[in-house]
Amino acid sequence: MVHPVVVGVDGSDPGWRAADWAADEAARHGLPLRVVHASWWERYDTFIPSTSVDRAEARIAAADLVASAEQRLSLRQPGLTVTGAVVAMDPVKALVEEGRSAHAVVVGSRGLGTLAEMLLGSVGLGLAGQATCPVLVVRGREENETGRFRRVVLGVSRGNVDSHAIGFAFREAAARGAELVAVHAWRRSEERSGAAATGESGAETLLDSALSRAAPGHEQVPVVRESVEGSPRHVLLKAAESADLLVVGARRRRGLFGLELGLVNHAVLHHAMCPVALVPRNDEPPHAGSTE
Repeated sequence: MVHPVVVGVDGSDPGWRAADWAADEAARHGLPLRVVHASWWERYDTFIPSTSVDRAEARIAAADLVASAEQRLSLRQPGLTVTGAVVAMDPVKALVEEGRSAHAVVVGSRGLGTLAEMLLGSVGLGLAGQATCPVLVVRGREENETGRFRRVVLGVSRGNVDSHAIGFAFREAAARGAELVAVHAWRRSEERSGAAATGESGAETLLDSALSRAAPGHEQVPVVRESVEGSPRHVLLKAAESADLLVVGARRRRGLFGLELGLVNHAVLHHAMCPVALVPRNDEPPHAGSTE
């Protein structure tokens, strides 16, 4: 079964940027693209007379939006299989459901005004916390969105040595013809306390261990290892400034629905200067000390 790239559209400028980016992403991986618009307009059908202009206009506007997106993205990527759907459902719930059979779900970073545009909207944040597939948030500067740097940055922590995020990052770098920059942040204070796995002396060992598990089959991908002193949030945000994509992982909540989004996840989703891929992992419960 071929899993499509799914993109949520809402007619906003960030939504159109996300749609364009998703079309390029699908084409890179040779996958179909599914365009989804979700809203609650059908919820109010019982309160709006069937002859009401508002009722018809809402449905027509949603259908026109998806049709316009299909046409736009087919022209952007000739040969790409593009399908669309209008879903009468909460946008977060709709995209979570779509993601159950998707390669990834793509959304824009929506906001109004200079400050708000830095922050991830409620749909993106809700999706990031609940999706079962990778979530790609298209944000940042134009040069980062358009692949100018040919660099995919991967955040590596003690908690994601076996993470699905690492394999995802290798595949993204291969599809883009980019180098993979694996970044691990460490603290001087941790090194003095004897935590070798997070101090400078253990950083290279940690990176080697993490990358060796996913490298087979991706020998063509040039890999750069960077161990940097500092907080994971600051280190990753700095690395994202010259990246086309930042990849981070997140664990499942123990016994609960959704992901455990830590401070690092929130920081990069809200403030990274490049698109961000949040990749869930299912193989291990959360534990103390993770920076994911």
